[in-house]
Amino acid sequence: MLDYIRKISWYILSNKKRYALIVLFLLIANVLDIIPPQLIGRTIDLINNGELTKEITRNILIIFAAVIVLAYIVTYWWAYLLFEGAIKIESIIRSRLMRKFLLLSPSFYEKSKTGDLMAKATNDLKTVNMATGFGIITLLDSTTFLLTIILVMGFTISWQLTFFALLPLPLLAIIEQRLGKMINKRHKSSQEAFGVMNDAVLEVVEGVRLTRSYVQEDAENRRFHSLTENYLNKFMKVEKLDAFFQPLTIIVVSSSIAISFGYGSVLVNNGLITVGELITFNVYLNMLIWPMFALGMLFNIMERGNASYDRIQNVLDEADVLNTSGEMSVKETNFNFNEVTFKYPTGNRNSLRNITLELNKGETLGIVGKTGSGKSTFIKQLLKIYPEGTGELIIDGVNISSLDRKKLREKLGYVSQENILFSRTVRENIMFGKPDATEEEMMEAVRLSAFDEDLKRMPEGLDTLVGEKGMSLSGGQKQRISIARSLIRQPDILILDDALSAVDARTEQRIINHIKNNRQGKTTIIITHRLSAVHHADKIIVLENGSIVESGTHKQLSDGEGWYSEQNDYFITGG
Repeated sequence: MLDYIRKISWYILSNKKRYALIVLFLLIANVLDIIPPQLIGRTIDLINNGELTKEITRNILIIFAAVIVLAYIVTYWWAYLLFEGAIKIESIIRSRLMRKFLLLSPSFYEKSKTGDLMAKATNDLKTVNMATGFGIITLLDSTTFLLTIILVMGFTISWQLTFFALLPLPLLAIIEQRLGKMINKRHKSSQEAFGVMNDAVLEVVEGVRLTRSYVQEDAENRRFHSLTENYLNKFMKVEKLDAFFQPLTIIVVSSSIAISFGYGSVLVNNGLITVGELITFNVYLNMLIWPMFALGMLFNIMERGNASYDRIQNVLDEADVLNTSGEMSVKETNFNFNEVTFKYPTGNRNSLRNITLELNKGETLGIVGKTGSGKSTFIKQLLKIYPEGTGELIIDGVNISSLDRKKLREKLGYVSQENILFSRTVRENIMFGKPDATEEEMMEAVRLSAFDEDLKRMPEGLDTLVGEKGMSLSGGQKQRISIARSLIRQPDILILDDALSAVDARTEQRIINHIKNNRQGKTTIIITHRLSAVHHADKIIVLENGSIVESGTHKQLSDGEGWYSEQNDYFITGG
């Protein structure tokens, strides 16, 4: 419990005034709460002694009403300040988490499930909100209220009666602490199961067409049912422990009340306390039900919050495997690969081997080769999204490790194989590449990507919604929107990673011609399986098992006797 408070102490310390006011208002509310029982006890004693008058009755009622109104106002303000603080810490951590998601390298996402990350950004954050809001309110209110009542019972009624009535309390605290530790462990397990289930929901939604085409609806339903049952079982283990708190509280409070009545009656018979004081004491004991029950909830809520905070903090503490120390920027786009060898962080073999290549500004490089030969891995070195391998990658005379990652990427326009589109309009997807682009720049990018004819057939034109991940579009349309998104930036280096695979030969040639004519003096890298897309390239390399096995122009390679020549002959003759 205190471990969680320590973990969020950075937020409490940065909001000292807020929490100081909360404690102040809470103490005032506690003092106001103990006045009514005192009035009730005094009134009973006045009735027993025949001393109650109309004037005293009126004064008691006025004080009673004033206390209720003041207690309401004070309680409103400390609750408002506390829950506002809980929402703010949730917002701060969510922003930090999103910023971390945007900065983490692909190797992190290769080992993390999307559903689990979503669970951390939603369920776990909501639990942290609960622990910081309701948890702290419970901690402050239950402890201060409990202490206030005990002091009042002792000083105004009897320390002897207070001591014996509260004997069962330590046993409750010990049991609840142990239950809290068990809840922490089981809550982490249930949240992990929720993450797996969440990931399954994403897979089902994203792959619904594939599932239906293979008639796997029943199998997927059974798989999801199994994951749901697993989460339910783990969640119920937490709830079973949680269910112990209320009965324990009732047993302890009932024991205290029984002791109070038994020993209190002895004290009344001996004339040590009055009947009114005994009634007041038992009213206070009944008021202890809330702080006692709250203490039980406190261990539960805080341990859940502690477990969720740890899950979130694990992401925030994730070290970036990339070298981010570079500060230099790129002016020219000449680059050299000198004996570059690279292995993925999660891989066990080299994906690139001894790559040596030079490309000058304004030249076009074509990269071809068999599937899995290392073509995409090659260009990922330029994107600086993985740790550098051995050898040197020099851009504009500077080692890539010394270049500022953000400034380098500003020079690049990258169209990946995945053709990722957002669930927005065509306009918004294209302008994602350059948010401040003019209408003329956007229409030019549409023209260069050969998307203008398709655009005319769309019901809302540029304002047509593309659907979840572009589901309402064909593969070729998605590719061309992705190309337009890169071209609108007018990048110094344009990288097309198999970005023309879903368009027909005529459209492909139109896009290539546009790129040739409009990117004079700028560098272009084209990865493709169609040799027609790189006929015009100044240099073409053939990759096999991560190594360059052929290099030259289209004519030089076609006249040779290697893989490129074979593929070219196959293309010309049609197999």
